[in-house]
Amino acid sequence: MIGWLKRITRWLVGSKKPSQTVLWQQSWSNFLNTSVAFYRALSEQDKTLFQQRILLFLQTTAVEAGQFDVTDEDRLLVAASAIIPVWGFPQWHYFNLKAVFLLPGAFNENFECGAIDSRITGMVGTGPMSGKMALSRPDLHLGFENSRDKHNVGIHEFVHLVDMADGECDGYPERLKEYSFSIPWFEMVEKKTREIHNSKSNIRDYGATNRAEFFAVASEYFFERPKMLQNKHPHLFSALTEFYQQDVMAISKDVKRRKKAPCPCGSGKRYKRCCLPSD
Repeated sequence: MIGWLKRITRWLVGSKKPSQTVLWQQSWSNFLNTSVAFYRALSEQDKTLFQQRILLFLQTTAVEAGQFDVTDEDRLLVAASAIIPVWGFPQWHYFNLKAVFLLPGAFNENFECGAIDSRITGMVGTGPMSGKMALSRPDLHLGFENSRDKHNVGIHEFVHLVDMADGECDGYPERLKEYSFSIPWFEMVEKKTREIHNSKSNIRDYGATNRAEFFAVASEYFFERPKMLQNKHPHLFSALTEFYQQDVMAISKDVKRRKKAPCPCGSGKRYKRCCLPSD
């Protein structure tokens, strides 16, 4: 335990960026094709571009852990989480991130796992957390294993970084959209938040916490269940499409094609007979 606390303390003080060149491996393509619906829905040409952007991310951002060895799969899912929200912006660089630290489970504000108050699955911020992100490793993987639950903690935290790129985490990413769009956006956020409070929305309750969390939660929904979002919240879908400059409908087509695939929960049943939720 003492060694772990020293490691997390060193990480908060400052992390070293990767020093070695990262080379792409064919097994990584296979893993992404199996595990990441967004990647799977891309054309072959765009898959190559996605791979190049992953390499750039991994060459400039450290992915670390204190209680276990970080695997290639861990790094790939962190990088995919980073690239998906900014896929429509080829020149995007996370200048406000130096390192991602993976923990063995949900944690509290002291980064302790297994405590009564260990409920945090992802964190970015200011002060000691400036330029850093903490993620629960199991929840990172679960976010991609279940691509229909409208919940992906990796994407959620990177959306916060996108939001913070203008210097403030306020639920409005000025780096993606001109400020004149903010008034109708915040009016819609207020309306959707009231619907959540009144139990008249299928947007996750956590989205009603504040504007920043609404933006992150709605973005998870956008990238995981775009067709459902378009059907149930058309104005929100249109606004997020404008923000991200992406056509995400191919993700829905991919999910439909894979209903007969083995369920990611490991039950041995087909996905449609097990964990596939009804719309």
